[in-house]
Amino acid sequence: MSLEGPDIDDAAVIAATRHWLERAVIGLNLCPFARAPYVQQRVRFRVSHATDDEELLADLEDELRALHAVSAEQCETVLLIHPWAMLDFADFNEFLNAADGCVEQLGYEGELQVASFHPDYQFEGTGPADIENYTNRSPFPTLHLLREESIERVIEAIDDPDEIYRRNISLLQRMGLEGWTRHMAAAEPDDR
Repeated sequence: MSLEGPDIDDAAVIAATRHWLERAVIGLNLCPFARAPYVQQRVRFRVSHATDDEELLADLEDELRALHAVSAEQCETVLLIHPWAMLDFADFNEFLNAADGCVEQLGYEGELQVASFHPDYQFEGTGPADIENYTNRSPFPTLHLLREESIERVIEAIDDPDEIYRRNISLLQRMGLEGWTRHMAAAEPDDR
């Protein structure tokens, strides 16, 4: 479910992102630690109106500062969705270096980090149409701001964190592109 064009509004962008989060990330359990903050309403959705890397970097800095300033009980994580900037995956991937630099410049290394999702996400060594890329394919380019303490806490509770990635790949390979498309088109999460 992707919306395109300059006329999309923030509500439509957030709705499409919520649908992806509910159906894919939580619904397929691609990220086993995403459900709790989402149901507890500790995920902030921010739509950036940036159209270039400088504007996006400024929005990222604002969101990193805002997340750092509040407790995890108030806001666990932020999805900074940017439908008009970094539309090309190669540009987006390169921008991640600047995003990491921003975290470092603000002095938040070891506290906050930035993960990434994109409609054309492609892992190194995969083809553009390979199904495993869909684990990180979102409706719009999105920077995910995370608290490292939260990640460490969850990873400590899992025997083998690499099993998450392997399980996700296996699940998507069993589903195939047709199954993925059908699943994402459905309105409500199914029991999987």
